[in-house]
Amino acid sequence: MTDSHSGSVEFASLGLLPQVMAGIRQAGFTHCTPIQAQTLPIALARRDVAGQAQTGTGKTAAFLVALYQALLTRPAAANRSPTSIRALIVAPTRELAVQIHHDALTLGAHTGLRHLVVFGGIDYEKQRLELSQGCDVLIGTPGRLIDYFKQHVYDLRHAQVLVLDEADRMFDLGFIADIRYILRRLPHPERRQSMLFSATLSHRVLELAYEHMNNPETVRIEPDKMTVDEVRQLMYYPSMEEKVPLLIGLLHQSEAVRTMVFVNTKRMAERLESTLKANGFSAQALSGDVPQNKRLRFLRDFHDGKLAVLIATDVASRGLHIPDVSHVFNFDLPQDAPDYVHRIGRTARAGAEGDAISFACEEYAVSLPEIESYVGHKIPFAPIAPELLATGVVAGAPVHSHRPHRPGDRRHGGGSHGGPRAGGPRGHKGPRAGRSHRGRGR
Repeated sequence: MTDSHSGSVEFASLGLLPQVMAGIRQAGFTHCTPIQAQTLPIALARRDVAGQAQTGTGKTAAFLVALYQALLTRPAAANRSPTSIRALIVAPTRELAVQIHHDALTLGAHTGLRHLVVFGGIDYEKQRLELSQGCDVLIGTPGRLIDYFKQHVYDLRHAQVLVLDEADRMFDLGFIADIRYILRRLPHPERRQSMLFSATLSHRVLELAYEHMNNPETVRIEPDKMTVDEVRQLMYYPSMEEKVPLLIGLLHQSEAVRTMVFVNTKRMAERLESTLKANGFSAQALSGDVPQNKRLRFLRDFHDGKLAVLIATDVASRGLHIPDVSHVFNFDLPQDAPDYVHRIGRTARAGAEGDAISFACEEYAVSLPEIESYVGHKIPFAPIAPELLATGVVAGAPVHSHRPHRPGDRRHGGGSHGGPRAGGPRGHKGPRAGRSHRGRGR
């Protein structure tokens, strides 16, 4: 972790095995984040735990550390075959499964355990062949896990640890029937240790936990704290014509290396990608119809610093876990307040600092009062100094939509510029609302 956790529990004080501590040191961790400090003592005592924490708070390390300690201190069954896994980690999305596997290879590097990850979209036969050769820790998405299970590529008879990550997303994505299928084929809850993590411990998530876990202890980390302290939030009020020059100017100023830019539509993501590339940025739009192998390559390049700017809609970004994002730009303010918190939480993860810069333009400023009410404070704003606006901006190549624009595409108002805008019901005064804020407070 970082110095911001210097007053918290040290991993070295938890009585972990040397092999586990070696992985923790290799990952650069010294102190626990709050979710780790509260869930690890429970899990290390071999009790089940259901934890609530937002993404980026260290929950992946929490369940991996507990999982390794459990497997290394409890011998595998004598009659276990190589294809009978010892631990199962279920994730709702391919990207999250890949990220967990990446973290597991670091934290579990000294355990001697074999890890595999399986997910849909690519490499069906390759993943099947690897799994048929056996593993200790299996990470995967529900569909591919069930597919290989039904083919008897692996079995669950000797599973000692179960982890359900982002359980609320399992419900959102319609996977709950698949999850119940998997849970019913695991050893009885009293014969395994189970850990569940979720951004919210809603009634339906807790119902799942109590039905398929062994009297789990619940841990909630600051459920009413909507935004991360370490995120520096700032708002600009550009006109529509100023949005692109302002973004390019700020990207130059921040020397963007690992930056996420959020927009509200796929079409805008594609237009912005074309424009940023035309102006010398290494940028890529992430949309739902990008083939899985390309999607993973984009994420890997972004993680490695080869891709400076990742542009995404809220739908396309679900389930992405990307460390070390330095800047988040809300090129379009989200139309649902919770999405604002979700977006800015991409930076300042695991105790690091980060910047979240938002544009309250004349089209989306209507969402700002709801966002500020949701996060519980006014977001600081700054005037647009002339030097922030890039000059000589090169237009990108035209983007041709794959489907006709429909007036009902937007959730608030119509899809055309003639629909409700910032001059509508929430107190902003017409299409030049951005300029009216420049010289004074709100």
